[in-house]
Amino acid sequence: MDLGTAAYIVGGAVVCVVGAPVVLGAAGFTSAGIAAGSYAASMMSTAAVANGGAVVAGGVFAGLQAAGAAGLSGAATAAVAATGASIGAAVGWLTGGES
Repeated sequence: MDLGTAAYIVGGAVVCVVGAPVVLGAAGFTSAGIAAGSYAASMMSTAAVANGGAVVAGGVFAGLQAAGAAGLSGAATAAVAATGASIGAAVGWLTGGES
């Protein structure tokens, strides 16, 4: 692996780890709860209607809310970093590893 590809891999991991909380907040998953009128509020409403008035504990929505409220866990951070590194590796491969 050349230095350019390594830079793409590290860059992808860093961008995803730093960007995940920003994206969660922008979607409406905040430390104070679901932001009114946000995409998260719409998601919550849809999930509640589909499940007879309640949001499923341990489901995707609950996980996103937990991450928005408390931040990413160590395992979630590792998964996000691995995903970003994979994307960075793909970009490096597609561009020939040139930075």
